[in-house]
Amino acid sequence: MSLYQLVAPGLELRGEEPRYRIAEIRAADPLGADAVLAAVPAMNADADVAALTVALRTLVPEPDLVAALSVTDALAAMRDLGILLGSLKRHGIQPVAAVPEILPVLEELGRRTDMVPRDTVHHYTTWNPLGRRQRMYTGDTMEANLQDAVRMVFPSLVASLDTCAELARLEPYEPGFALALDRTAQHVQSMVDSIDFTVENVSPVFFAQQMRSYFEEIDVAGVDYLGPAAAQVPLWLVDLTLWQSDRSNPAYDAFLEDSVQYSLPSWRDHFAAHRGGTSAVSKLSAAISWEAADRLPPQLAASAASLAHVLRILKTFRARHITIARKAYSEEVRQYEMGSGGAPIALLRSVLDLTRDNETLVRRSVEPPRSPAARPPKP
Repeated sequence: MSLYQLVAPGLELRGEEPRYRIAEIRAADPLGADAVLAAVPAMNADADVAALTVALRTLVPEPDLVAALSVTDALAAMRDLGILLGSLKRHGIQPVAAVPEILPVLEELGRRTDMVPRDTVHHYTTWNPLGRRQRMYTGDTMEANLQDAVRMVFPSLVASLDTCAELARLEPYEPGFALALDRTAQHVQSMVDSIDFTVENVSPVFFAQQMRSYFEEIDVAGVDYLGPAAAQVPLWLVDLTLWQSDRSNPAYDAFLEDSVQYSLPSWRDHFAAHRGGTSAVSKLSAAISWEAADRLPPQLAASAASLAHVLRILKTFRARHITIARKAYSEEVRQYEMGSGGAPIALLRSVLDLTRDNETLVRRSVEPPRSPAARPPKP
């Protein structure tokens, strides 16, 4: 079963049923966890490992209940157990070791939903109730703002899945190529809006010293699974089609190989279908190589301009993201060397450079050639 339509309200996966809604997952409380989870911020503030352990043990459902859960309830159950998993690990306790009976439950919930056997960024943000039932580690307003910042981007990323798949089927000479890129640019702009919201409403010090520790990996049957960090937001869905499929580097490729598992099943299918394909940048470069530099066909020039535009938006997002990351992981602030998604700051810099290089390549392909008089003299 695909979970595509669980990402954004009102978006359905055509041709598949049943049709689930985010509102249904947010409303669900299959483990009767509302009262217990409302007390989690106080338990974390007191570093009350004993209370957190009892809370997790109390919520562990019986096997018969797990087997009877719908997909909607299974997602809500993983969401609610996940807040306690991350809380225990934040205080140095491996939750499965402390409450062994949780292991078969996590494995079954992962199997039922076709996701990893722990909570992901989808559980922590999109599928999290709003208002008084909101599941939080700290209860701080900045944590709520961080969740809201991530919620902002998922509807646009859902929409970009269709536009990127369409783009992969088109060539730069076709009118639909530039149109698909323009729609993708509109979707990607939400990432810039989200990072601006984060800058205004979430202090890097708060993230580094209060939130980062809740996103540590936990051991589930000998495998480490990262917590529900914003780094799991799959911007690679857009990268893949625009440039990453054939213009990446080994470090980013390895990071994606590990990150893809935290995504929705249909998004993993998209990755498998398009990895190793010909990127939009490569298609455009090949097409332009056959044309006179000063006489590009109008449609090809439009495709180049649209591609440069969306890459420029991606570049802007990544430049602002790395600025925040540097503040959160500066020597005087940080408590961890690695980012919450398992990547060092150096990788963020590398991906920014790759994005900038591709944007520069495309932009220069449509710039008018400089006259000899305009060129700087040779030294």
